[in-house]
Amino acid sequence: MTTIAEPRAPRAAVRRKGPNLEKWGWIYMRVSGVLLIVLIFGHLFINLLTGTGIHQIDFAFVAGKFATPFWQWWDVLMLWLALIHGANGMRTIVNDYVGHEATRKVLVWALWLSAGFLIVLGTLVVFTFDPCIGVTSDSSLWEMCQSVAN
Repeated sequence: MTTIAEPRAPRAAVRRKGPNLEKWGWIYMRVSGVLLIVLIFGHLFINLLTGTGIHQIDFAFVAGKFATPFWQWWDVLMLWLALIHGANGMRTIVNDYVGHEATRKVLVWALWLSAGFLIVLGTLVVFTFDPCIGVTSDSSLWEMCQSVAN
């Protein structure tokens, strides 16, 4: 009779006092995944299937979307959820496959720092976007920016 060798034993998980972060991470992945499906397909529908489709997407289209708080919050929510969802997924992979504790901690910290940096940077771009910064008189946006300024 042939026997199958036992799989590598996982690290012993020590139950700590306080909130179960793994449970909340698991719940977050499910909830954010469902919300991301709605947000992404809404984004794709508006950008690709309405109006003239992909031909309508240019600087003015993006400027028009970022001029309304609804689309600003739509895109920021999509950005936040996607970055945290992705970082949490990568954290799970690092926890599963990196055996050296110090290396694992460095990688997890790097994941969260990079996700945090991109969240801050993306949020600043969305909420401080001004299509008239740096527009000169020979730009196609000159007339629009002049009418907004007056």
